[in-house]
Amino acid sequence: MKNQEFNLQPDLLEDGITKLVPLKETDFDALFEIASDPLLWEQHPIKDRYKKEVFQTFFNAALSSKSGFLILNAVTNEVIGTTRLYDYKPENSSIAIGYTFIGRKYWGGLYNKSNKKLLINYAFQQVDSVFFHIGAENFRSQKAVLKLGATKVNEMNFPPTTDGILHYEYELKEE
Repeated sequence: MKNQEFNLQPDLLEDGITKLVPLKETDFDALFEIASDPLLWEQHPIKDRYKKEVFQTFFNAALSSKSGFLILNAVTNEVIGTTRLYDYKPENSSIAIGYTFIGRKYWGGLYNKSNKKLLINYAFQQVDSVFFHIGAENFRSQKAVLKLGATKVNEMNFPPTTDGILHYEYELKEE
C-alpha cells in the first residue's frame, strides 16, 4: 500500500497539450459557456446539464469536492473543460477519475487522453488502481477509457443507490 496522505488537488499538472489547475468559483462562467452546448450531453446520463441550474449543481459539487480541475489548452490557456478525482479509498489503494467534460472543439484529438493521463500518472504515485464510472449509453467515453487500457469490471448504479443510473465501471491497474 502506498502513502495514505494524498493531495487530491495539486496546484498544477501539465504536459505540452493540457494543463490542470484547481477549480475555482470564478471558473463558472467559462465552463458554463462550454457546458451550455446540448450536444455535449447527448450520450451522458444527465442530458439536461446544458441548463444553467442543472450545471450549477454539477459545478458546486465539483468545487465542494476539493478535487476538481479546470482543463486548459497548455499552449493557449483556453478553457477546455473540467475533470476531477473522487472516491479515494486508501484501504483499497484506489481512486476514480471522472465528471469530465471537454468542449466539442477539442473532441477527437489528444486533449481528453492528455488530461486523463496527467491524472492517471499522478494517481499512480499514490494508488494501484484507477476507476472510471461511465454511463451505459456514453459510448464515446467508454471507447476513450478502453484506449487508455482500462478494463470493464462491473455494471452498477451510479451513484450507488437504488435510483442511481446504470454505469459501467472500468479499472486501470498500475503496470
